[in-house]
Amino acid sequence: MRRDVNGVTKSRFEMFSNSDEAVINKKLPKELLLRIFSFLDVVTLCRCAQVSRAWNVLALDGSNWQRIDLFDFQRDIEGRVVENISKRCGGFLRKLSLRGCLGVGDNALRTFAQNCRNIEVLNLNGCTKTTDAEGCPLLEQLNISWCDQVTKDGIQALVRGCGGLKALFLKGCTQLEDEALKYIGAHCPELVTLNLQTCSQITDEGLITICRGCHKLQSLCASGCSNITDAILNALGQNCPRLRILEVARCSQLTDVGFTTLARNCHELEKMDLEECVQITDSTLIQLSIHCPRLQVLSLSHCELITDDGIRHLGNGACAHDQLEVIELDNCPLITDASLEHLKSCHSLERIELYDCQQITRAGIKRLRTHLPNIKVHAYFAPVTPPPSVGGSRQRFCRCCIIL
Repeated sequence: MRRDVNGVTKSRFEMFSNSDEAVINKKLPKELLLRIFSFLDVVTLCRCAQVSRAWNVLALDGSNWQRIDLFDFQRDIEGRVVENISKRCGGFLRKLSLRGCLGVGDNALRTFAQNCRNIEVLNLNGCTKTTDAEGCPLLEQLNISWCDQVTKDGIQALVRGCGGLKALFLKGCTQLEDEALKYIGAHCPELVTLNLQTCSQITDEGLITICRGCHKLQSLCASGCSNITDAILNALGQNCPRLRILEVARCSQLTDVGFTTLARNCHELEKMDLEECVQITDSTLIQLSIHCPRLQVLSLSHCELITDDGIRHLGNGACAHDQLEVIELDNCPLITDASLEHLKSCHSLERIELYDCQQITRAGIKRLRTHLPNIKVHAYFAPVTPPPSVGGSRQRFCRCCIIL
C-alpha cells in the first residue's frame, strides 16, 4: 500500500489479474518492471499500454509521466488530451511541452493547472488559442512565444500566482505593452531569463522596471523592440551585473554611449547580438575589448560604421585569445582584410560571417586559415562581368554566390 501525490491510498498493482501473469511478469517484481518502464519515451509507453492490462497499469502510472514533450509525438492533439494527461499524471508532472499544439486552448489549460500544481516547466510556444492563464505556484519556466492573444491581464494573473518564475519566453506576444513588464518587475525577483523578441510595443519605461526589479537577470532578448534607447543599457548596467546574454538586434536607437555604460558594469557578458544597431562605432568595440573578458559570441552584422580599427582592439582584447568563438560581420562595408589579420590571434575562434563585406578577399581568408585551420568562414564573392568582347558577344557569368 502507498499514498500517491494526490493523497489517495492504494496499491499501484491492485489491478493485476492472474490472466496477465506472462513469463516476464512472473520472473520480475512489479517494482522492477515499473523501473524499466520509467526509461521509455511517450510513444513506447503508449504501445506498451496496449499489450495487457498489467502493462497498461505500469505504462500509465503517473511516475512515468514526469516529463512530456508532445512536439515529436503528435501536434494536432485536442484540448481533451491535455486534460486526460493532467488527470492521469497529477502531481507527478514536472515538465510539459505543448509546443505547436494549435488545438489546445484555455479550458484545457485551466483543468491542467488544477491537476498539475507541481509543474515547473511549461512550453506553450505556438499555442495560439491560449489567452490568459494562472494557477501553477511552483512554475519556474514558461514559454508562451507567439501566443499573440496574451495580454497584460494574463501576465498580471500569471506573475501574481507564480512569483518564483526564473525563465519567461514571450517572443511574438505582440499585444504586450509596458504595463505587462511592470507586473513582471514587481513580482518576479528570481527571474534569470526573459525573451521579448518582436514585442514591438515595449518601450524604455517597461524594461527599466524589469531591470530594477529583476537583479538576477542573466539573459535578455529585446531584438525587434525598436522603441528602446540607451536608457535600457544604462539600467542594465546599474541593476543587472550578472548579465551574460544580451540580444538587441534591430534596436537602431542604441548608441556607443549606452554600450559604454553596459560594458563598464556587466563584466560577465558572453553573448551579444547587436545586428542592425546602426549607430554604434569602434568605440563600442573598444569598451567591450577592455571590460568584457568572457565574450564568446558577437554579432555586428549591418553595423556599417565598424572599421578595421575596432576589430583590432577586439583582437587585442581580454576575450580574444581564449574566449571569442563567433564573430559576425555581414554587411560591414568598411571591414577589409586587415580585420582578418587582427583576428589571427583569436585561437578559440570557430566561425566568422563575412557576407557582403565587399573589401574582403579570398587571399585574406586564405591567410587567416593558415593561422586558424579549423575556422568556418561564411562569405561569398559575386563574379565580375567583363566588358563585351570585340566580336560583340560576351560571356555570361553566373551571379550565384560562391560559398567558401
